[in-house]
Amino acid sequence: MWLRVERGRATNTLAAYRRDLVHFSTWITDSSLDAESLTASDVDDYIDECRGTGEAVATTARRMAAMRMFFSYAVVEGMRADDPTALVEGVRVPTGVPKPLSEDDVEALLGAVTGDDSAARRDRAMLEFLYATGARISEMCGLNLDDLDMRGRLVRLFGKGSKERVVPFGRKACTSLEEYLARDGRNLLVPDYWAKSDDRDAVFLTNRGRRMNRQKAWDVVKRAGAAVGLADDLSPHSLRHSCATHMLEHGADLRIVQEMLGHSTISTTQIYTKVSQERLFEVYKTHHPRARSKHK
Repeated sequence: MWLRVERGRATNTLAAYRRDLVHFSTWITDSSLDAESLTASDVDDYIDECRGTGEAVATTARRMAAMRMFFSYAVVEGMRADDPTALVEGVRVPTGVPKPLSEDDVEALLGAVTGDDSAARRDRAMLEFLYATGARISEMCGLNLDDLDMRGRLVRLFGKGSKERVVPFGRKACTSLEEYLARDGRNLLVPDYWAKSDDRDAVFLTNRGRRMNRQKAWDVVKRAGAAVGLADDLSPHSLRHSCATHMLEHGADLRIVQEMLGHSTISTTQIYTKVSQERLFEVYKTHHPRARSKHK
């Protein structure tokens, strides 16, 4: 509750932190330690052990963040006088450059779903929506029907920390959504009885009439990618990365892209300018006559 109310952390972040703290608690117990007397040296030992398992650096960094939050809370509530993580160096995650798809690959991916049944209409609408808006998969799954303004081609998205933003989408995404929301689309996925009241308002439903979750949505993207030979080039954020990169390549203002993606700082968005520059150099080296080879 403290993280949600006082720190504004998103539901998915809270779930990840909970898992990390369970992992940390198990380590404390196995090491015959206790949270009240834990030292900075103990925290270092835990981080070293996490690294030794070969887990992803990002996972270890998130575990460290969860510990910092826990001990910050412990100090605020008077459970500890000091924070043992305060003197521990953070875990640095190497900055990765997003790998967007080319525009041709996106076209192939968006055209991969064939058929006119309700599931096919849904899958096409999901793919078009992700590329059109740059939304995170979790944001798309959280969409409710009243978040969509079909006439204005606008959507209300709730990002990390439940931050709200309004994002436009284009004609192709609008058409795909209209086909899905028509009588032979979403209506055929509606169950006789709703398993959860929250499912009733969901834009995207599973074949069993439940709100689409991140895993099932990601499966839709992967199946489409496999159909056109792009499975190895995809990540959960592929269409989000592609949306941002292609907009910048076509002259969009960086601040506009920041607003669309829901980034809290411009520096997060600037990584896409690096992608565009690398693409520019690649095109230059490939097509400029004096960059391709030496002239005799």
